Amino acid sequence: MKVQPTDLSPQPASRADPSEMVARPLLKEGPGEGLRRYLGQVAALVWKDLVAERRTKEILSAMLVFGLLVVLIFNFAFDLQRVEMTLIGPGILWVAFTFAGILGLNRAFALEKDRGALEGLMLAPMDRSAVYLGKLVSTLILMLFMEATVLPVYAILNNQGIRLALIPVILVGTLGFVAAGTVFAAVAANTRTREVLLPILLFPILVPVIITAVGATGIILRGGASDELASPLSLLVTFDVVFLVVGFLVFEYVIEE
Repeated sequence: MKVQPTDLSPQPASRADPSEMVARPLLKEGPGEGLRRYLGQVAALVWKDLVAERRTKEILSAMLVFGLLVVLIFNFAFDLQRVEMTLIGPGILWVAFTFAGILGLNRAFALEKDRGALEGLMLAPMDRSAVYLGKLVSTLILMLFMEATVLPVYAILNNQGIRLALIPVILVGTLGFVAAGTVFAAVAANTRTREVLLPILLFPILVPVIITAVGATGIILRGGASDELASPLSLLVTFDVVFLVVGFLVFEYVIEE
């Protein structure tokens, strides 16, 4: 039997197609993949908070009860004195929105903090700003649901119609409230007296937002012209942008303290 000799000479290395070498990294790191991953992390945090709230109903029920109680108490108190509700109505609405929102902000990080899950959330492979944005969006959704319930009750009690112009004012004012409140809620979450500390820290910062929102709401309720609404609405948008930018920049350092 004749054995064929084995060829031990070096073989030429196969050359890869340059187009494939360029295409592979591009497929792995597409131009929008980072943004999609970031938005997916934010959506996961929002979904987690909303599912947890759907099971417990702790935050939303407290916000609804408090907001409705404020509207009812002020309505019966001022109704006996024959006060013009178009003058004090905006203040009543934003008092209800603000204090009910404080209840929601107090619980924004409380669940993770009480169960020791906040450290695990910080160790997750995601940007800290995604945590900030996720908490902001989930709290904003709860606040908007509360406001959508309180506003019709206020309108019925005071025989006033719900004007569509109120929607952008409430939306922009609530966004500024939540944007600043989420940062201070993270600060207060690391203290033992977070329920007391959060309003003390937050209200001085939110005074311009609340005053501007009350003024814009008053213009709408008394039937003012749209030109009057342009200035306070643009001011609210400016506050929102400032609070959002500052929140993105400082949240990483605030949550780690």
